[in-house]
Amino acid sequence: QVSSKIDSRTILDQQGAEQLLGHGDMLYLAPGTGAPLRVHGAFVDDKEVHRIADDWRARGQPDYIDEITQTLDASEGGMGEDGEDTEDTDVLYDQVVEFVVQTRKASISAVQRRFKIGYNRAARLVEEMERTGIVGPLESGMRDVLVNNTAEEST
Repeated sequence: QVSSKIDSRTILDQQGAEQLLGHGDMLYLAPGTGAPLRVHGAFVDDKEVHRIADDWRARGQPDYIDEITQTLDASEGGMGEDGEDTEDTDVLYDQVVEFVVQTRKASISAVQRRFKIGYNRAARLVEEMERTGIVGPLESGMRDVLVNNTAEEST
Protein backbone atom coordinates (compact mmCIF):
# COMPACT_ATOMS: atom_id res chain seq x y z
CA GLN A 1 0.00 0.00 0.00
CA VAL A 2 1.34 3.41 -0.97
CA SER A 3 -0.11 6.86 -0.44
CA SER A 4 -0.10 8.20 -4.00
CA LYS A 5 -0.15 7.28 -7.67
CA ILE A 6 3.34 8.75 -7.97
CA ASP A 7 4.68 6.33 -5.33
CA SER A 8 2.94 3.44 -7.07
CA ARG A 9 4.44 4.43 -10.41
CA THR A 10 7.90 4.75 -8.82
CA ILE A 11 7.75 1.28 -7.28
CA LEU A 12 5.77 -0.68 -9.87
CA ASP A 13 6.12 1.44 -13.01
CA GLN A 14 2.32 1.63 -13.04
CA GLN A 15 -0.58 2.79 -10.92
CA GLY A 16 -2.65 0.56 -8.68
CA ALA A 17 -0.72 0.16 -5.43
CA GLU A 18 -2.34 3.30 -4.00
CA GLN A 19 -5.70 1.44 -3.98
CA LEU A 20 -4.47 -1.46 -1.86
CA LEU A 21 -5.95 -1.81 1.61
CA GLY A 22 -2.96 -3.41 3.35
CA HIS A 23 -3.00 -6.50 5.60
CA GLY A 24 -2.36 -8.97 2.78
CA ASP A 25 -3.90 -7.01 -0.09
CA MET A 26 -1.41 -7.14 -2.98
CA LEU A 27 -0.85 -6.93 -6.71
CA TYR A 28 0.44 -9.97 -8.60
CA LEU A 29 2.04 -9.54 -12.01
CA ALA A 30 2.22 -12.94 -13.68
CA PRO A 31 5.07 -13.51 -16.15
CA GLY A 32 4.10 -12.53 -19.67
CA THR A 33 1.19 -10.35 -18.61
CA GLY A 34 1.00 -6.59 -18.65
CA ALA A 35 -1.68 -5.95 -16.06
CA PRO A 36 -1.34 -6.82 -12.38
CA LEU A 37 -4.00 -8.94 -10.71
CA ARG A 38 -5.25 -7.89 -7.29
CA VAL A 39 -4.98 -10.80 -4.85
CA HIS A 40 -5.23 -11.27 -1.12
CA GLY A 41 -2.58 -13.14 0.82
CA ALA A 42 -2.81 -14.36 4.38
CA PHE A 43 -1.79 -11.65 6.82
CA VAL A 44 0.03 -12.92 9.88
CA ASP A 45 0.90 -10.25 12.42
CA ASP A 46 3.96 -10.34 14.67
CA LYS A 47 1.94 -11.50 17.70
CA GLU A 48 0.76 -14.58 15.82
CA VAL A 49 4.29 -15.38 14.63
CA HIS A 50 5.61 -15.13 18.20
CA ARG A 51 2.78 -17.34 19.51
CA ILE A 52 3.57 -20.01 16.93
CA ALA A 53 7.30 -19.83 17.68
CA ASP A 54 6.62 -20.08 21.42
CA ASP A 55 4.38 -23.10 20.83
CA TRP A 56 7.07 -24.89 18.83
CA ARG A 57 9.69 -24.09 21.47
CA ALA A 58 7.42 -25.53 24.16
CA ARG A 59 7.01 -28.79 22.23
CA GLY A 60 10.59 -29.85 22.85
CA GLN A 61 14.24 -29.53 22.07
CA PRO A 62 15.34 -29.14 18.46
CA ASP A 63 16.78 -32.17 16.68
CA TYR A 64 19.69 -30.80 14.63
CA ILE A 65 21.57 -32.68 11.92
CA ASP A 66 25.13 -32.64 13.29
CA GLU A 67 26.86 -32.57 9.88
CA ILE A 68 25.06 -29.37 8.95
CA THR A 69 25.62 -27.55 12.23
CA GLN A 70 29.32 -28.47 12.26
CA THR A 71 29.72 -27.09 8.73
CA LEU A 72 27.94 -23.89 9.72
CA ASP A 73 30.01 -23.48 12.88
CA ALA A 74 33.23 -23.92 10.92
CA SER A 75 32.22 -21.35 8.31
CA GLU A 76 31.10 -18.73 10.79
CA GLY A 77 33.75 -16.19 11.51
CA GLY A 78 33.45 -12.91 13.21
CA MET A 79 35.61 -10.33 14.78
CA GLY A 80 38.04 -11.05 17.55
CA GLU A 81 38.61 -8.77 20.49
CA ASP A 82 41.32 -6.81 18.66
CA GLY A 83 39.03 -6.17 15.67
CA GLU A 84 40.79 -8.71 13.47
CA ASP A 85 38.90 -11.45 11.68
CA THR A 86 38.88 -14.70 13.64
CA GLU A 87 38.52 -16.76 10.48
CA ASP A 88 41.08 -17.34 7.78
CA THR A 89 41.40 -14.78 5.01
CA ASP A 90 38.71 -14.97 2.31
CA VAL A 91 39.56 -17.44 -0.46
CA LEU A 92 39.12 -14.66 -3.04
CA TYR A 93 41.47 -12.26 -1.24
CA ASP A 94 44.57 -12.89 -3.37
CA GLN A 95 42.57 -12.67 -6.60
CA VAL A 96 40.92 -9.43 -5.47
CA VAL A 97 44.30 -7.94 -4.54
CA GLU A 98 45.67 -8.84 -7.96
CA PHE A 99 42.61 -7.33 -9.68
CA VAL A 100 42.80 -4.09 -7.67
CA VAL A 101 46.54 -3.67 -8.21
CA GLN A 102 46.30 -4.36 -11.96
CA THR A 103 43.23 -2.20 -12.65
CA ARG A 104 43.99 0.44 -10.00
CA LYS A 105 40.26 0.27 -9.11
CA ALA A 106 39.90 -0.10 -5.36
CA SER A 107 36.13 0.32 -5.17
CA ILE A 108 33.72 -2.06 -3.53
CA SER A 109 31.41 -1.93 -6.55
CA ALA A 110 34.23 -2.87 -8.95
CA VAL A 111 35.09 -5.87 -6.76
CA GLN A 112 31.40 -6.85 -6.60
CA ARG A 113 31.00 -6.73 -10.38
CA ARG A 114 34.25 -8.49 -11.23
CA PHE A 115 33.87 -11.35 -8.75
CA LYS A 116 30.05 -11.53 -8.70
CA ILE A 117 29.87 -11.25 -4.91
CA GLY A 118 27.65 -9.30 -2.54
CA TYR A 119 28.31 -5.91 -1.04
CA ASN A 120 29.25 -7.12 2.45
CA ARG A 121 31.86 -9.59 1.22
CA ALA A 122 33.36 -7.06 -1.21
CA ALA A 123 33.47 -4.43 1.54
CA ARG A 124 35.26 -6.85 3.90
CA LEU A 125 37.84 -7.61 1.20
CA VAL A 126 38.49 -3.93 0.46
CA GLU A 127 38.69 -3.12 4.18
CA GLU A 128 41.18 -5.98 4.66
CA MET A 129 43.29 -4.51 1.84
CA GLU A 130 43.19 -1.17 3.65
CA ARG A 131 44.28 -2.82 6.93
CA THR A 132 47.22 -4.48 5.17
CA GLY A 133 48.30 -1.28 3.41
CA ILE A 134 47.42 -2.26 -0.16
CA VAL A 135 44.87 0.52 -0.57
CA GLY A 136 44.45 3.81 1.23
CA PRO A 137 41.47 4.99 3.24
CA LEU A 138 38.30 6.17 1.54
CA GLU A 139 38.67 9.85 0.67
CA SER A 140 36.10 11.75 -1.41
CA GLY A 141 34.61 8.47 -2.61
CA MET A 142 37.95 7.11 -3.88
CA ARG A 143 40.70 4.87 -2.52
CA ASP A 144 44.30 5.11 -3.67
CA VAL A 145 46.07 1.87 -4.57
CA LEU A 146 49.32 2.09 -2.57
CA VAL A 147 51.27 -0.77 -4.17
CA ASN A 148 52.45 -1.12 -7.77
CA ASN A 149 52.40 -4.91 -8.02
CA THR A 150 51.39 -7.88 -5.91
CA ALA A 151 55.04 -8.67 -5.10
CA GLU A 152 55.19 -5.44 -3.06
CA GLU A 153 52.22 -6.60 -1.01
CA SER A 154 54.15 -9.51 0.47
CA THR A 155 57.07 -7.34 1.62
